[in-house]
Amino acid sequence: MNIHKNARLTPLGRERIVGMAADGRRPGEIAVCVGVSLKTVRKWMARFAAGGLAGLADRSSRPRRLHRPTPEGQVEQTIALRRQRLSGKAIAKQVGVSPATVSRILRRARLSRMRDLDPAEPVRRYERAHPGELIHLDIKKLNRFSEPGHRVTGDRGGGRSVGAGWEFAHVCIDDASRLAFVEMKPDEKAISAVAFLRAAVAYYEHLGVTVARVMTDNGSCYKAHAFRDACRDLGLRHIRTRPYTPKTNGKAERFIQTALREWAYARPYDHSERRTEELPRWLHHYNWHRPHAGIQAKTPISRLALDENNLLRLHS
Repeated sequence: MNIHKNARLTPLGRERIVGMAADGRRPGEIAVCVGVSLKTVRKWMARFAAGGLAGLADRSSRPRRLHRPTPEGQVEQTIALRRQRLSGKAIAKQVGVSPATVSRILRRARLSRMRDLDPAEPVRRYERAHPGELIHLDIKKLNRFSEPGHRVTGDRGGGRSVGAGWEFAHVCIDDASRLAFVEMKPDEKAISAVAFLRAAVAYYEHLGVTVARVMTDNGSCYKAHAFRDACRDLGLRHIRTRPYTPKTNGKAERFIQTALREWAYARPYDHSERRTEELPRWLHHYNWHRPHAGIQAKTPISRLALDENNLLRLHS
């Protein structure tokens, strides 16, 4: 028998307990003397009374009853009923097993949660081969303010710029290079969307990139006839995402998250105009100096085929 070095009771210690009990000492007194609980003293006294010295030996830790595996037929029936969206208790009643057994079977089959019955659509990642093949457009609504708000100060009781209104960050990102372009507009109407589209195309042309396609969501400004006509005049093919599927335009959505974290909410601007003034500097950092995880930690500008002279001219 392998006894722990700090064990309170060995077989000799148990014999000492029953010996002290035979001498007429009370169980509580014995417990204090030996340094164990009263329950332990009574347990070994009872075992000695039932089996003598043999009752003081260690017993096997093997359980008296072993779990019997559920028949394969019941397992298959349980899984089949679950795929019909029956609840655990309903399945237990039909199959003739306990709800606990049903729960165990479903956990093992990874069907215990309702969402497991409708697996998520696999993520389909894509990337255009050349810059300009596709640009993504989106709009982020930002509030105007004359003092820092609770998002940066943490004080929900102050920093209220009542009636300041809203401004809109129109964003564009190239699918292949992740080169971004952003302008602040007073609204998200078609006239602002068209002006931004023309500015974005001109920006990429300045870098030697010819835009062929533009992807947007189904916002009203992008469905307007004016935006359609602008795409036609610029020679662009307009692609709209499937309704209620923002992940299709995921590169623009992800860029907006980055812009909010690293620019819009990066520090407590004292006025929304200061935030707008900071945008060109941050955008330059994003395009020219910030490593992008989606393109092997390279900078977006590095994916353009620019010679050294052009790089120096554009960066100056």
